[in-house]
Amino acid sequence: MPRFAANLSMLFTEVPFLERFERAAASGFRAVEYLFPYEWPAEELAQRLQANGLTQVLFNLPPGDWHSGERGIACLPDRVEEFRAGVEQGIAYARGLGNTRLNCLAGLKPAEFSEEEAWSTLVENVQYAADRFAEAGLTLCLEAINSRVDMPGFLLDTTGKVMELIEAVDADNVRLQYDIYHMQVMEGDLVRSMECLLPWIAHIQFADNPGRNEPGTGEINFSNVFAALDRLGYAGWVSAEYRPSVVTEASLGWFRPGC
Repeated sequence: MPRFAANLSMLFTEVPFLERFERAAASGFRAVEYLFPYEWPAEELAQRLQANGLTQVLFNLPPGDWHSGERGIACLPDRVEEFRAGVEQGIAYARGLGNTRLNCLAGLKPAEFSEEEAWSTLVENVQYAADRFAEAGLTLCLEAINSRVDMPGFLLDTTGKVMELIEAVDADNVRLQYDIYHMQVMEGDLVRSMECLLPWIAHIQFADNPGRNEPGTGEINFSNVFAALDRLGYAGWVSAEYRPSVVTEASLGWFRPGC
């Protein structure tokens, strides 16, 4: 089976965030990710990781004002300095938490800027982040998010666009974060797609579709998908990033048979 991690922004939400580390460890996870660490001191998060024997595997760069609907600022021409400050903040947290991969959310294309302006800004920002990450020994991940259901207007909504960006930046430490749920919505053909993209995939996330709930609630054959990842020799983390349709522990049948 793949190496599974728990996304604490979406799993174990029955308890406050800082209590989710213990719940994840008790459920058998040995690694965690979450959307953003910035509300808490890195020292506090590191202590929770250490106390529960957990490895931090991923978080996102600062996204702008998430609560007001922003979904990343990397493509925004008028937010370049804020993006660069966020890169430095992300590096500082990565050092404190011991993880080596951070995801960059491209963002929603603003109506006042052309596609060309947004794309050019995204390329320049990702190049800047890649250079700074290389100095810090970090990998920068780029994620395609579906624009049909979850994030209309998200600039990177297919693996093709992410690969175009990776090619434009041409840096050894820039890789694809493949989200099974988002790519089922946008592209399908999951196993063949992951096989073709495997050399560039540094991290995988999953949820079933439709609904973005746990495996077994939708159309994706996760037994086949997980077996394919083993067959392909994928050695990275595979993170559960779904909304449990029941109490989290009761949703873990895909992970803990019989629960």
